[in-house]
Amino acid sequence: MERTFTETSVVGEIVTKFPKASDLFKSYRIDFCCGGNRPLIEAIHERSLSADEVLTKLNTLYQETTALNESRIEWERASYSELIDYIINKHHRYINEELPQLSPYVTKVLRVHGAGQPHLAQIHRLFHELRVELEQHLIKEETEDFPLILEVEQNRTEENYKKLQKVVDELESEHSNAGNILKELRDITNDFTPPEGACGTYRLVYQRLEDLEADLFQHIHLENNVLFPRAVAQV
Repeated sequence: MERTFTETSVVGEIVTKFPKASDLFKSYRIDFCCGGNRPLIEAIHERSLSADEVLTKLNTLYQETTALNESRIEWERASYSELIDYIINKHHRYINEELPQLSPYVTKVLRVHGAGQPHLAQIHRLFHELRVELEQHLIKEETEDFPLILEVEQNRTEENYKKLQKVVDELESEHSNAGNILKELRDITNDFTPPEGACGTYRLVYQRLEDLEADLFQHIHLENNVLFPRAVAQV
């Protein structure tokens, strides 16, 4: 089988070229957002996976999808404004709506079940830590950072370019912090698997935390691996 992707293919670039790879990487717990800037083989070894199995599944999925001529947004060619509008309207909107809606359920599960299940206090703490970080992060992106990216696109001076490089480093650091919280949440929840006999609210919290993780992975990937590298690339 012809292999489009190899051991040396960069994880984030794979998902940029082939967005459906994110589902496969998620199933293997391969970090393609904060850890996307590295060869696939490093991620495979980190997870103690079979390189042949992962590469075969990845390339098979790519060939099958290509054969179906599945349409997709070509992010490599999209303008900065198109990328930013998509991120705000899809991912920022989702976070701004989901976090305040999910918060009372996280608190309710802790209140009802926390006495016998101490890990729920950790989930409660991590979720609200993530909420505060993300809400502040989105405001900063929309009011300061994204406008700077658009300004640099129109007028790339040495001064605003240096400022942009600093901003991107800060944003990527914040993304890493959010990614670390998500990893803790996944570990504490046993891959978001509720205990046997868990009530409906308990199951709901775990499912929505996993959905939040999936959306954030796509969100951070678009910024870390598509928007930011293009914005700071020397021209």
